[in-house]
Amino acid sequence: MTSPQSPQPRSDGDTLPRHVAIIMDGNNRWAKARGMSGVRGHHAGVESVRAVIRRAAERGVETLTLFAFSSENWKRPAAEVNALMELFLMALKREVKKLHQHDIRLSVIGDREGFSPSIQKYIAQAEALTGDNRGLHLVVAANYGGRWDIARAARRLGERVAAGELAPSAIDEGGLGAELSLAGEAPVDLCIRTSGERRISNFLLWQMAYAELYFTPTLWPDFGADAFDAALADFAGRKRRFGMTDEQVEARGA
Repeated sequence: MTSPQSPQPRSDGDTLPRHVAIIMDGNNRWAKARGMSGVRGHHAGVESVRAVIRRAAERGVETLTLFAFSSENWKRPAAEVNALMELFLMALKREVKKLHQHDIRLSVIGDREGFSPSIQKYIAQAEALTGDNRGLHLVVAANYGGRWDIARAARRLGERVAAGELAPSAIDEGGLGAELSLAGEAPVDLCIRTSGERRISNFLLWQMAYAELYFTPTLWPDFGADAFDAALADFAGRKRRFGMTDEQVEARGA
């Protein structure tokens, strides 16, 4: 197998993250503060999704990955889960044509078998419709967990070893990475989490190995284009070393 491509510092003039991942948190708290049901909060969060997708495309971000529904979210009250599934299905029906019109490619990562046949069908149709688009790559993580992703990749490699197609000694980081959900995508440069929580909650564990983390107290329904710009500005001011010294990074950017 080939060796993994290690992340490298980018030049000083190249301060835009190629890949931004967002943990969209705070919908329930936003709704509760307004005396509304949690479901209303999730609906309010849809407009933030639209605004951030537009701004990411405008700014030239290559990949935007949104954590929409984790594998742990099934533990939430049944009424909320059902409402989230209805909202997901509605978005697949209503939003995909708009994405296609703006040359945005949509991918959905996660264990699709947990969804209804109807949702699985619309996911497949959305990916087929937008598959040749060359603008922003929008990735929606739904029924997704970072541990699940890594375990599935390991299982696939194990199956190849059992079949005699691969020697155990040939397994390396590059080979494992090639079996993950975001194989071929740039590693996550910037991970944003809203609502004030400061954890990554089993999201893209492998892909965020060198990501810059940005935590904001803003609840997701209040997070719009300006807030996204603020996160990008914060990222632009950071020095990414990837194990190097400051002097090495500065010499490389000279």
